[in-house]
Amino acid sequence: MQFLLPFLIIGFLIFYTFKRVMEYERLVVFFLGKFQIVKGPGIRVVVPVIQQMVKVNLQTVTMEVPPQDVITRDNVSVKVNAVIFLRVVDPQRAILAVQDYLYSTSQIGQTTLRSVLGQSQLDDLLAKREEINTELQRIIDQQTEPWGVKVTAVEVKNVDLPQEMQRAIAKQAEAERERRAKVIHAEGEFQAAQRLADAANIMSLNPVALQLRYLQSLVEIAAENNSTTIFPVPIDILATFFKGLEKKQ
Repeated sequence: MQFLLPFLIIGFLIFYTFKRVMEYERLVVFFLGKFQIVKGPGIRVVVPVIQQMVKVNLQTVTMEVPPQDVITRDNVSVKVNAVIFLRVVDPQRAILAVQDYLYSTSQIGQTTLRSVLGQSQLDDLLAKREEINTELQRIIDQQTEPWGVKVTAVEVKNVDLPQEMQRAIAKQAEAERERRAKVIHAEGEFQAAQRLADAANIMSLNPVALQLRYLQSLVEIAAENNSTTIFPVPIDILATFFKGLEKKQ
């Protein structure tokens, strides 16, 4: 046992003296409890007992904000959750300025979510999601900036509505679809009437066109029905025939 003791001591010193820092990490080093330096990636030497170190991850962290009960400005109760994307840009401030920057950012995200959405109407919450996300990101980032934490994006994920509100929105959407269908139908009727009026004006200016239309109608009726059909023929069509008879007489 005495033979192994020196090796155990040496192994202990190596383990606590040499620290491997990854490219996405930074090592915040304290000397006798006082901040000393921030070390970058590589193998770093830390003197045990005299120096203490804290590793800080610089990668973007995805933090989910738990569902929050929110009452919108138009007095609708909804349950909303969101996700925050953040990263440390100043390891020194992230360790010295706040005890736990992840927990603190989560708490700020929850309070900001309730505050911003409580000032919005339900229609804005459903239709203007991008504007709300931008406003949430701006407010949260402004409060985490002194901690050396950058909030890159905030996204509202789910908006859970009460059942009665879902039914009301469904009825509203159905009424809107019916309104659009009626408008489209009315526009079609108007265009058809306008085209008929244009055709009537053209035929009134050109009697031959009117006669051709009569003849076309006769052909269509004869093709569809085998029974005898009485069709009124304008006298203008027979005028040429009458003139020929008068000349023979």
